[in-house]
Amino acid sequence: MDKKETSQKKKKIAGEHVLKKIVFAILIIALVISVSMVGVILAMIKTAPSLDINKFLKLDEITVLLDDSGKIMDEYVISQRRINVPISDVPVNLQEAFISIEDSRFETHPGIDIKRLFGSIFNDIKIKITGSGQSLQGASTITQQLVKYRIFLEDSIENRTSIKRKVQEIYLSLQIEKVLTKSQILETYMNTIFLGGNAHGIEAASQQYFNKSVKDLTLKQSAFIASAAQNPSVSYSMATKSNRSKTAFESNRTKAVLDNMYKYNKISKVQFDSAMAEELTFSFSQKNTNKMNYEFFSMPALLQVTKDLMKKYNISETEASSMLMYDGVKIYTTMDKKMQNTSQALIDAPMNSSQANLQASCVIMDYHTGEVKTIIGGRNVKVPMSYNRATSTLSKTTLSKTLTLDFFRAPGSSIKPLTVYGPAIDTKKTTASTVIEDSPVSASVGYNPKNSPDIYRGYLTLRDCLKYSVNVAAVKIENMIGLKTGASYGEKFGLQLNNIDKTSQSAMALGQLDGGTNPLTMADAYGVFGNSGNRTASRLYTKVVDRTGKVLLDTKPETTSVLSPQSAYIMYDLLKGPVGPGGTGTNAVFGDMPVRGKTGTSSNSKDLWFVGLTPYYSAAVWIGTDNAEKIVGLGSNDAAQLWGKVMKSAHTSLPVKNVDMPSGISSISVSKDSGNIPTDLTIADPRGDRVYSELFIDGTQPTTLDSIHVSAKVTKDASGNYVLASEYTPIWKIETRVFIRRDYVPNAYLEDSAFVLPTSVDTSSGSFTAPSIVTPNIKLTTPEITPPVTTPKIGGGNTTTNDDRNQVNQDTTINNNSPNENNDNTTPITK
Repeated sequence: MDKKETSQKKKKIAGEHVLKKIVFAILIIALVISVSMVGVILAMIKTAPSLDINKFLKLDEITVLLDDSGKIMDEYVISQRRINVPISDVPVNLQEAFISIEDSRFETHPGIDIKRLFGSIFNDIKIKITGSGQSLQGASTITQQLVKYRIFLEDSIENRTSIKRKVQEIYLSLQIEKVLTKSQILETYMNTIFLGGNAHGIEAASQQYFNKSVKDLTLKQSAFIASAAQNPSVSYSMATKSNRSKTAFESNRTKAVLDNMYKYNKISKVQFDSAMAEELTFSFSQKNTNKMNYEFFSMPALLQVTKDLMKKYNISETEASSMLMYDGVKIYTTMDKKMQNTSQALIDAPMNSSQANLQASCVIMDYHTGEVKTIIGGRNVKVPMSYNRATSTLSKTTLSKTLTLDFFRAPGSSIKPLTVYGPAIDTKKTTASTVIEDSPVSASVGYNPKNSPDIYRGYLTLRDCLKYSVNVAAVKIENMIGLKTGASYGEKFGLQLNNIDKTSQSAMALGQLDGGTNPLTMADAYGVFGNSGNRTASRLYTKVVDRTGKVLLDTKPETTSVLSPQSAYIMYDLLKGPVGPGGTGTNAVFGDMPVRGKTGTSSNSKDLWFVGLTPYYSAAVWIGTDNAEKIVGLGSNDAAQLWGKVMKSAHTSLPVKNVDMPSGISSISVSKDSGNIPTDLTIADPRGDRVYSELFIDGTQPTTLDSIHVSAKVTKDASGNYVLASEYTPIWKIETRVFIRRDYVPNAYLEDSAFVLPTSVDTSSGSFTAPSIVTPNIKLTTPEITPPVTTPKIGGGNTTTNDDRNQVNQDTTINNNSPNENNDNTTPITK
């Protein structure tokens, strides 16, 4: 071998050594890079979110509300509407539609599709190199998509496309496939995926687009829903723009779903052709997706459930609200759907008023159980989440920077049974026959309201004071019992009273509450009169269960004693006066069903009320405007008429019955003018109807004789008025007549003045001696019940006048600056 060949051989060997070193170096570098990449990947995996399978499978679901018959009436409206269905209830065609278009190898891959993944990577690299501007292609399997929804939904757009997120997504998908079956994964996916509008999951989408359950979908409808997964917003937009009563829209993607199903032998050629020929028709539900069906009832029910969850489980309001929004609980409400619908229609009906903005609200409840049957929060209301006039107690609500609505709901005279008459009977400061003089209030009281109509009748029993809704009588009785007592009873009846209310004559006696009230509170309160004096707290639901059927909450009737059974029954009997002949609420009566109740009108006729009860239900109706305008063309008897209409409907098919009178009550005859035991002179009253039968709690019956009626010899003067006869009055001009006594001269005309014993004496014949006046000294020989001879516990038979006998109790504070008073220190309150 020559030197040249030797040199070439050495060069070749040297080159091979260099090449080996280069290859080795490359391998070392590749190994280092690989190890580094594995380390990075492992670090990415290590920081992946923890996988809680139970939490992963637990899907958000809407809360539904059921009526008192157990039928679904409403659902809690939130931004995501989801109704979960088990895969056993999902048609095979719908399952295959999703698999065919989203993940054709779903049944065989371990969580990621390797072939599809590398194909997608190659294509994405090509797009990046060529700069074609095309969108990058995804390769996510159904499992990976589910991971995105259930674990990475809150990630930002940048995070969703990051390598780290992709690595973690792949890792978690592989882990999920190890612990869940394909059926579990597919079921969770189909119940999770967003499909346009506010539909999350296939059942909500089926109801949204086709107004039917998934089990009733056709093949083509199934294909459309599967197609919406790729671009839900576009699908929803195109569907809503179409003619909903006829075929209007068939997307290319719907066809692509059917093509794939046929391609992968999931459907036959006949099925494919039939589906392609089918007219795709959208039949959207008429349900307003932002408005609940019965939000006037459902929203207060949800609020009551929220408060009860917080109390029972010691959780925050946010936690309780979250349970209701996402945990798919069932709330069994007390609402009677038929009664609610009928009442709403009656409230919505035209009223005899020119005011276009007239509003009304109503509540009906079973006062025995506390179950509220209807809540009507307004009339002709179409706006979602509107103001609920039946349950709100807001005094003012600012809707914008320029618009403030006054939601002051003063109950007017409908408060009198709660803070005046009921307490007076129950404390035995009065009886139903106690006589109150209907005359201006004395200056010593300080608060002097007007009656409506502006008349004064003179001596009236407490029964008639309530019947005619006499304002001055209510003030006088409130003075007798004291403001503290009136306020105490008002709170026991459930009224929310503030410090202004508790120290105000206009509030406690006449219902000009500073904080206002609402029909729910008033209906609850009036139930006391038919429920043996017990107030049963209003309930809007009976139980709440979670998605597994576990009872979270349940309610039972909760009662508190407000009045004695005897006091309650006497009040029940007194309340027939306002709805009887001559009363203020005669329009409330319907059929033969016993009706009891009271009208109410706030100052300046801003609020009209009727609150009452039957042996079955109590109810309250309010009429007014949202900005507290004076009501035109209507009065409180119109509120009574509306009350009668809704209650008539509520009592359809219910048999007529009455509230049972408890023991401990007696009925005896008394004088209308004194409240005491009648005498022959009582009967001889020229008006002829001054004796009537009254109810008394045993031991409170009057024991004294009627001393108001007297007999006197009188004659007529030149003006035709009666004057007392003197000894010089010609005998043929003298008459013996029966009168009533009044020991002072009132500062206003009283309607019974014509029957008051005259004080003037006949002087036409010269001097005179004292006239002859006969007072009774014997009682009727046949009273219905012989009263006890013991001293009565109350002065129920005494006449209350406007003199010193009408002084205020020492512990009573009179508020001379009550709200809504006029400059003349009178308040024009109507009945």
